[in-house]
Amino acid sequence: MAVNREPLRIAQALAGASEGGAEKFFTRLATGLQRTGAIAQKAFIRGHHHRLESLKNGGVTAEGFRFGGPLHQIDHFRFRRALRAFHPDIVLTWMSRASILTPPGDYTLVSRLGHYYNLKYYRHADYWIGISKGICDHLVRGGMPAERIFHIPNFADEAEVSPLPRDSFDTPTDCPLLLAAGRLHRNKGFDTLLRAFSRVPEGILWLAGSGPEEKALKSLCEELGLTERVRFLGWRDDVTALMSTVDIFICPSRHEGLGSVVVEAWAHGCPIIATASQGPAELIDSGVTGIVTPIDEPGALADAINKLVIDEAARYQLAEEARSHYWKKFSREVIVEQYLQLFRQVGRAA
Repeated sequence: MAVNREPLRIAQALAGASEGGAEKFFTRLATGLQRTGAIAQKAFIRGHHHRLESLKNGGVTAEGFRFGGPLHQIDHFRFRRALRAFHPDIVLTWMSRASILTPPGDYTLVSRLGHYYNLKYYRHADYWIGISKGICDHLVRGGMPAERIFHIPNFADEAEVSPLPRDSFDTPTDCPLLLAAGRLHRNKGFDTLLRAFSRVPEGILWLAGSGPEEKALKSLCEELGLTERVRFLGWRDDVTALMSTVDIFICPSRHEGLGSVVVEAWAHGCPIIATASQGPAELIDSGVTGIVTPIDEPGALADAINKLVIDEAARYQLAEEARSHYWKKFSREVIVEQYLQLFRQVGRAA
């Protein structure tokens, strides 16, 4: 006689920022899991209204908390009390703060790592997810048992988008159009991109993002004589629409755990050039699904941009190969099923 089991109860905890790539993927994954109807789920997040609303609109029950620092013990107590009241079978934590504040309990604790974080904050987990093979190797080298580590990458925002007009942001329509996007932080290598772009004789660069390096990057534009050719767009929620508009996407990072922008570009048919930081170098088959150049070498990056700018056929071939690869290996359907398989494995075994 078949045994009817209640759906696994999954709690997801994220103490993230108002904006960010991991935070956006958290919402995509939670709503993607919700659509399957295979689990009972609740999200425990910082009280950012827009994310609470997005989760609610996706059918995900969510509750907001402050997730404060060491002195905010009442906040920590409220989070842990609410977590226990949900009676989860599995708790999935995202990044350091939520992982630190989530203690072991009568549930299976799984920590997801999207970068090469300090592992001291994750050792109390039962299982770990690395979004790249490199991060999984980082976990093994750090002493976590290999049989308890799972490699599950991200999927892109697959919603259909319409390209923006080419003349958006006061852009001439008769020249190559490039895009880079991300937090304006040294790790993202946008200074290298600007130095490379100064060796590209024509074109406009859209740089979407905000962060601590914005002032320095604008000063570098002036120094390089690029002020008229670079558009600083600020933080954008429509990066996939931007990708659908431009000719080439550039990811010049010095450090990148996975490079979610890579799979975003793949999904939306935008040829990509990336530097050989951890995630992009792992993901991209250079010359097939994108072009990879060395880190911090503006000359090599400029050469790759110049070659691709003038070769429309090569851009088309890269975009088509990458799109096919994405739908086979990285689509929402594929990745959500990998998470469900993991939950079934560790939840029933616990």
